[in-house]
Amino acid sequence: MKISLVQFDIIWEDISKNLEILEQKTQQIPQDADVIILPEMFSTGFTMNPENVAETEQGTSVNWMIKTAQQTQKAIIGSLAIKQNDNYYNRLYFVFPDGSYQSYNKRHLFTLAGEDKKYTRGSEKLVVNYKDWKLCLLICYDLRFPVFSRNTEDYDALIYVANWPERRINAWDILLRARAVENMSYTIGVNRVGTDLNDNHYTGHTQVIDTLGNYILAPQTKDGIFTVVLDKKQQDELREKLGFLNDRDDFSLNH
Repeated sequence: MKISLVQFDIIWEDISKNLEILEQKTQQIPQDADVIILPEMFSTGFTMNPENVAETEQGTSVNWMIKTAQQTQKAIIGSLAIKQNDNYYNRLYFVFPDGSYQSYNKRHLFTLAGEDKKYTRGSEKLVVNYKDWKLCLLICYDLRFPVFSRNTEDYDALIYVANWPERRINAWDILLRARAVENMSYTIGVNRVGTDLNDNHYTGHTQVIDTLGNYILAPQTKDGIFTVVLDKKQQDELREKLGFLNDRDDFSLNH
């Protein structure tokens, strides 16, 4: 599977400008790419002002994802500030090339920034079946919680979209590699660059890691599109050879 990761400087709470930037970037993605991954809250930045910018599922940003997926014939992943039934959600969308989609509401809300005061917490994690791959889709702060990320579904790739600031970037690097190794899974982290209105500076470190913790794509620090190819057969063979996932602990997660 060929995956293109988009790392860019999100313009603060400017949906139209961010979609304009992404419109140009998606035209640069290789024609044979299967999936496009965007950062967390890619159309607004990580804002605690959802009352000013949150959209519905019929809004501009979701419609842009649907249109782009259909036009490019690629799946698209990214999260948005969404309003539904008087609640706000940090909601990740996986949009298929036919325009249908599945979604996941962020479970671990970032209390340090007050996200838990503004947004409603999700519960169920999302594992999408796409082109014979099982993709587990999570958001930023979820990365710190290994139990929720645990590979109990035999997923093939673990994907985090994020707005993870520079001052804690060392933790991002360490935790992504840990999740890859403990889950014997390709692990992908897509972050942003630039500075937001709250003076949080972002240096990206979008990256892709294999089952043994090796970099397929080393952490990137500049605005750009980065494309990698993942080999499911190779990963399956390694899992079978080593057998580490067979020794997993059984557990249930209280919601």
